[in-house]
Amino acid sequence: MSQGLQADLAFENLPKPLPEGPGHGRHLSRWNPADWPLAADWAPVVGRFLASQAGQQLGAFMERRLAAGAVVYPPQPFRALALTPLADVRVVILGQDPYHGPGQAQGLAFSVPDGVRPPPSLRNIFKELVRDLAVDTEPHSGGSLERWAGQGVLLLNTSLTVEEGQAASHSRQGWEVLTDLLMAAVAAKPEPVVFMLWGAHAQTKQALIPARHLVLTANHPSPLSALRPPVPFIGCGHFSAANLFLQGQGQSRIHW
Repeated sequence: MSQGLQADLAFENLPKPLPEGPGHGRHLSRWNPADWPLAADWAPVVGRFLASQAGQQLGAFMERRLAAGAVVYPPQPFRALALTPLADVRVVILGQDPYHGPGQAQGLAFSVPDGVRPPPSLRNIFKELVRDLAVDTEPHSGGSLERWAGQGVLLLNTSLTVEEGQAASHSRQGWEVLTDLLMAAVAAKPEPVVFMLWGAHAQTKQALIPARHLVLTANHPSPLSALRPPVPFIGCGHFSAANLFLQGQGQSRIHW
């Protein structure tokens, strides 16, 4: 039996996606990807990666860091893949790596659990929503974007873990190999998808995306770049553009 098939079978009986809440912990306690829920149609991609050399090297790195006492976030690195099955993906928003403050990261790019103060980039995302669509964010005053994930918005970071207080601490350790495979799986879908690439880091992935999809690019929503040229995030109009594109394809709009 091949390594890839063994990995696929290991993921075959994973539990259904679980809600975040008490009992899941505030950080990652051990490296055991088979314990992390994800939708069944992502399992072949993830399983083949974990069986690959890059996946094994990532696992060894993670085990070393956890054994050394590193505090690693989030507690469920595959949460975006649990809440948004591949078959349901209609929009991809690509971040860089999880938030590195206590209680912030929840496995969804740019999102924080309700009750946690939204970080500056997320506040700018909400500002653009108000400007672009006159969305009343008051009913959703918390920072969780799970409501987007449930509508087919894949909130994916290029690195799926990070250490407390150390931004990009798990970059170039293998996660990018997996997330490129995940992006390619979305890009291979026959139905057009919207890709929102904010900032230079996300825009390096544009080569993975065929022309039939809609690619929207702008500066990162960070306060350092949100209002700067060449394409300021504030004023980019990506949320309305995504909805117009989806509706033009006969799909329902996203309720941002």
